[in-house]
Amino acid sequence: MHPQIDSAALTAFVRVAELGSFSQAAERLFLTQSAVSKRVAQLEEQLGCRLFDRIGRQIDLTEAGLTLLPQARRILLALEDAARSLQNLAGSVSGPLTLAASHHISLHRLPPILRHYARRFPEVQLDLRFDESEIAYDGVLKGKLELALITLAPQQDPRIHSEALWIDSLQYVVASDHPLAQLDAPGLNDLNRYPALLPAPNTFTHQLVREQLGRLGLEPNLGMSTNYLDTIRMMVRIGLGWSLLPETMIDEGLRRLPVSSEPIHRPLGLIYHRDRTLSNAARELVTMLRAQEPESASGIAGDRAG
Repeated sequence: MHPQIDSAALTAFVRVAELGSFSQAAERLFLTQSAVSKRVAQLEEQLGCRLFDRIGRQIDLTEAGLTLLPQARRILLALEDAARSLQNLAGSVSGPLTLAASHHISLHRLPPILRHYARRFPEVQLDLRFDESEIAYDGVLKGKLELALITLAPQQDPRIHSEALWIDSLQYVVASDHPLAQLDAPGLNDLNRYPALLPAPNTFTHQLVREQLGRLGLEPNLGMSTNYLDTIRMMVRIGLGWSLLPETMIDEGLRRLPVSSEPIHRPLGLIYHRDRTLSNAARELVTMLRAQEPESASGIAGDRAG
């Protein structure tokens, strides 16, 4: 790497590459658009090649840009890691902590833990993002997040450490006055005569339902879709269809369906990048999360979203 290349130029390049926009990169970096353009232009001059093709408003990475991007990310992460390691030597629990949590975990699992954490470590600046599990997973993988609390899936990426903290028991449910609620022993064939209210196809819950129906040669009869389980619960409660929901979310107005199929469990937990040095702030939160009463979480681990 050319000795005159600095982290500011690499940071500008990476942000433009990720966002596909100089103006959005400028907003993210709290700079003017001309400042970002100047940094990228200087980097191109130092490297002796173009990193972006600019055709109208379209911005695409050149072959050189595609080659540089993963290396630039690794360099920036290494610099952050070095700074974090030195900061950890001081032993203080302070500074920024960037983490993401799925909407379900944010609403139903995290509040008491974060309340205790914030009172114990008031000098930590929490940057908490509410993301879908797959988005949070990608953020950890790319080094944008220190920690994420998500739905775990069976596949394991060697770069990601994951561990289960909670186990959701999932149940098929309908509204109390739904026709399916009148059946003594409804099967998946019976369910599939009515709309299924499920999260997006790439989610763990959706995949579970699709797999179970697929064994019977059935395709899900899909109704409306949203990744917010609380919204799905509302739609089920007013009779718009059936769904698969965590047992902890089943309340008055919903009826469990004794569907004759194997029990379904959904592991929820934390992930972080194995190659990243966790800040003292992140370590303390991980310790606090692990100190909870376990919910049969041993032995369950994964990496992706759900």
